[in-house]
Amino acid sequence: MNGHIFHAIGIERLRVINDGEGITTLVAGYGCPLRCQYCLNPQCFEMPKPVHSYSVEEMIREVSVDDLYFQATGGGVVFGGGEPLLQADFIHAFRKQAPKEWKIYLESSLAVKEEELLKVIRDIDFFLIDIKDMNEEIYERYSGKKPDLMRCNLKLLAERGLQDKVTIRLPLIAGFNTDKNRAESEELLREMGFSSFDRFSYAVKKALDKRREIGA
Repeated sequence: MNGHIFHAIGIERLRVINDGEGITTLVAGYGCPLRCQYCLNPQCFEMPKPVHSYSVEEMIREVSVDDLYFQATGGGVVFGGGEPLLQADFIHAFRKQAPKEWKIYLESSLAVKEEELLKVIRDIDFFLIDIKDMNEEIYERYSGKKPDLMRCNLKLLAERGLQDKVTIRLPLIAGFNTDKNRAESEELLREMGFSSFDRFSYAVKKALDKRREIGA
C-alpha cells in the first residue's frame, strides 16, 4: 500500500465517444474549487452520502474489469469530477502502477495551483479542458472564481507544447455567455496554439434539476 487515497463520487463504465479514443471508465473525484451555477455534479462538494475511498491498488482492481475493452480499443481511465487535480498525487501513483497499455485521460477545469498540474503533466495521454469562458467577468460570474489559475495552467500546457494532446470545451452557457463570446475565447486559444475544440450547450434544466434533487 502506498498511502494514496482517491475519494470518488462515482465510477461509470463502458463510455464511448465522450472522452477520447476507445472505451473508457470515468472515475469522478470528490471536491471542486468552483461553484458553477449549472454544475451537473453538485454532489462533488455537497454529498448526501459518504464518498467511496480507494487506494491505488483497490482502484486498479475496480477498473480492471474493463481491461479487455481498454486494450482492444485503445481506451482507458478518465479522471474527472469534481476537479480531479485536487487528487493529483493519487493520479500520478495510479499511472505508475496501472498497465502501461491503458490510456489516462483528464477532465479538468484547471482551476488549481500550477504545482498540481505539474504532478501529472507527464502522466496524462489526453486532456479534456472545460474553460467555461476566457472572458474574466463571465468566468467569475458563472464559476464564482477568477480565471487566473485556469489561464496560468493553459499557458503551462502551451509552453510544454502539449496543444495536440488537448481538447478544449467551449460551452454556450444560457444567461452568461453568447456565441460571440465563445468565438472570442476560441480566437484567444488558437493564438496559444490550441486547435481542438468541443462546442456545445449546457443542459441547464438537467443541471438545475440535479441540484434540487440533492438539495444543493
